[in-house]
Formats: sequence, C-alpha cells, structure tokens
Amino acid sequence: MSSDDIRVLIADDQSMVRQGFTVLLNAEPGIEVVGQAVDGADAVAQAGALAPDVVLMDVRMPGTGGIEATRLLTEPADATVKVLILTTFDLDEYVYEALRAGASGFLLKDASAEELAQAVRVVARGDALLAPNVTKRLIAEFSRLSPVPRAPLKDRLGALTERETEVLTLIAQGLSNAEIAVRLVLAEQTVKTFVSRILAKLSLRDRTQAAVHAYETGLVRPGGI
Repeated sequence: MSSDDIRVLIADDQSMVRQGFTVLLNAEPGIEVVGQAVDGADAVAQAGALAPDVVLMDVRMPGTGGIEATRLLTEPADATVKVLILTTFDLDEYVYEALRAGASGFLLKDASAEELAQAVRVVARGDALLAPNVTKRLIAEFSRLSPVPRAPLKDRLGALTERETEVLTLIAQGLSNAEIAVRLVLAEQTVKTFVSRILAKLSLRDRTQAAVHAYETGLVRPGGI
C-alpha cells in the first residue's frame, strides 16, 4: 500500500457485494479497501476509525440506512470523506435524497470493474459522478419537491460573476471541466479555477453540491437542458 492510495470503505448489508467489490478494487492500482461495514451505523463508526477517502454506500440497509449515514459523514464542517452511493437501478427514488444528504454521486451495483474504479477515482478527486440523463431527472425532482425561492436569483447565487454563473450552470448540466472548456472556449485550467472560486464563494464542498445548489436556487430548471 502506498500513502497516496485511495482508501475505500464499503458499506453494504450483503456480504457477497462487499466481498466482490473488495476483490475488484484491491486489484486496481492506487486503490485499497480498508474496511467493510454491514450497515450505516457501522459505516459511520468505521469511517471515524479508518479515515477512508471514499465510502461506497448502499442506500437500503437495516437500521441506519445509507442516506442518514451519508448525512452523518458529510455534515461536519471539517469532513473530507466522499460518499459514492450504490444502487441496484438508476431510478432508485432514494438517489435524490442521498445527493441532498451530501453524496458525491451514485453507481449501479452491476457496474464493471473499470467503471467501479473510475467512479472511486472521480469522487476521490472531488468531481461529481452524475450522468446527464440522471441530472435531468434530478432537476425535475428538485422542481417537484423544492419550489424555486422567490428571492432574486442574484441574491441566491452570492457574489458569483457572470462567467462563474455560466460555469455553475454547465456543472449542473453534468458537463466535465474539459467539456465546459470547449463550450466556453476556455483553457481547462481556467475552468478549474472558476470551479474552485464557485465552491469557495458559495461554501460548497464539491461539484455535486454545486449542482444541487444550482437546482435549488432555480438557476437550472426542467427543460433547461
């Protein structure tokens, strides 16, 4: 194990799922599974002891479920762990709540070894793991459950510049930094700088939370992408 390896904790009530993901991830360079948890409460306890970089979190578990465990792990101001939600199908009604609770994305349990490893790496570096089709459904769900605030949009977006607001809109549409750079005719490093400024100005943890903020403020609405 290298000190630079991504440390992963797997939380799932099914032993076969935990064991299978452990084998797959331990075979990947730069990733090490440091623990397995049988439910949400166990995940929170083990995360405190093992300090993983990423927790693979099942949603439906007995006792403390994945959503509450995600909230407990990500709520502290000094929290650094990223949560990647595991689900059996992409229409899981709990994915929306899990993202609001602080998850950085989600992954289907039938993902390939390559997809699993890539998801862990994406989330570990602070990027969102939201496919465009999922983003569209999330926007519709936010519209249904969270009416757009009446305050002027500029008040809800803090001190963002016009360009930063453009970048935030594209983040919420599921575009990567490279795709945003092409769309806005900017260098990718410039886009990274804009993303960092957006997160700092809005006191957000990562790109997923930036996307959630864009939905909740009404910056992005159904039909907008």
